[in-house]
Amino acid sequence: MSARDRLAVVLLLVSTFVVILNETIMGVALPRLMDDLAITAGTAQWLTTAFLLTMAVVIPVTGFFLQRTTTRAAFLTSMGLFSLGTLVCALSPGFEVLLVGRVVQATGTAVMLPLLMTTVMTVTPPASRGRTMGNISIVISVAPALGPTISGLILSVLDWRWMFGLVLPVALGALALGAARLPNVTEPRWARVDVPSVLLSAVAFGGLVLGMSRIGEVVQGGVQPVTVGALVGGAAALTLFVARQLALQRTDDALLDLRTFRSRTFAVGVGLMAVMMMSLFGVIILLPIYAQDVLGVDTLRTGLMLLPGGLLMGLLAPLVGRAYDRVGPRPLLVPGTVLVSLSAWGMALLLGVGSPQWLLVAGHVTMSAGLALVFTPLFTSALGSVPPHRYSHGSAVIGTVQQVAGAAGTALFITILSATMAGLAADGASPVVATAGGVRAAFLVGAFLTLPAIVAAFAVRPAPAGAVVPAGH
Repeated sequence: MSARDRLAVVLLLVSTFVVILNETIMGVALPRLMDDLAITAGTAQWLTTAFLLTMAVVIPVTGFFLQRTTTRAAFLTSMGLFSLGTLVCALSPGFEVLLVGRVVQATGTAVMLPLLMTTVMTVTPPASRGRTMGNISIVISVAPALGPTISGLILSVLDWRWMFGLVLPVALGALALGAARLPNVTEPRWARVDVPSVLLSAVAFGGLVLGMSRIGEVVQGGVQPVTVGALVGGAAALTLFVARQLALQRTDDALLDLRTFRSRTFAVGVGLMAVMMMSLFGVIILLPIYAQDVLGVDTLRTGLMLLPGGLLMGLLAPLVGRAYDRVGPRPLLVPGTVLVSLSAWGMALLLGVGSPQWLLVAGHVTMSAGLALVFTPLFTSALGSVPPHRYSHGSAVIGTVQQVAGAAGTALFITILSATMAGLAADGASPVVATAGGVRAAFLVGAFLTLPAIVAAFAVRPAPAGAVVPAGH
């Protein structure tokens, strides 16, 4: 890459790391927020749910947005919104203002990741994409994994508002540097916005994420009309959205071009990535619950116990990227998915009331190593297998699937946890025993989910060496 392109990629990498970190920074802080703001657990959970919901609604539109605007304009829009939302959160006097700030943050975050991927695929030569995608994997996998650790460290010495106050100067610095130095590395082109597609997309992905985020409440309180309505309405809107995109893409007017799925490698890669993201977000939410409610560990130590896995992912990602450039995806994906599966099975069978803390750390480190081997080959081979003029659409598809899969993983694991706990409590088990049983049951289901992923890893092929496919094919 030229010095100009390298500057653009580095600046986007740093900025994306900062914005994605906020997806999981709230998890450990929810108990503190419940006390300080006098809100219930269900209300506090909206600080995370609203973030994911906004991301799911905005990301599908980014494929169109990135075609219409320059790299610099897209970055300034994204980082400007994120900085504004962070400022609102840092100054928020109560829950309502904090929730608004999280929504504004998520709007900016939703644009950043597709912008990064589209830029990297445009300026990076095919022979060295693995190395650059390894750096992107640091952002995508390590930032969510480090969120609980950083949150625990801050909350051990400072007020919860400092979670945003300490991020704000970094965000503003990136915004100022981007305004002064970020070059335009992609060429905008005219694209018609299809308003019905935008509305269908919002209802579809927003409804699915909302419904899945409330499934745990159904287990505890019975069938909720809002949850059922969100899931049914989201599924119906998604069917109509897909049908409309298939019709519009014949004239290259689709909001989200689904011809990316004509590539078998892209389709398999996206499906495999969905399973891995479910595993990542499931672990992020289950292990802190197990550490604090079963092992009796405080928030600071919980964050520190999850730190080795996050650091390992960061250290391995560049090495995995270089290895991808030499050997391709399969020699990395197969052992990676096996490690993820072994970790899930180990935690399902071994974690209990009297388990040593090192066992939790070992399980998390093993899964982190597996995910590090998986993410870079998946992103590189999946995006590299679509034509360059559809990079923005491929990036938007990947970002959308990430958010929906993250919400699905969280909902699935929490639902199994809640249902198992309720059953064990009804049989007379103590809260600690019930929680431990629920965590093991959730990991057991996750372990079964990882088995098809191992098979799918054999179906991912190396991306072609930059062949350009004409529009409409």
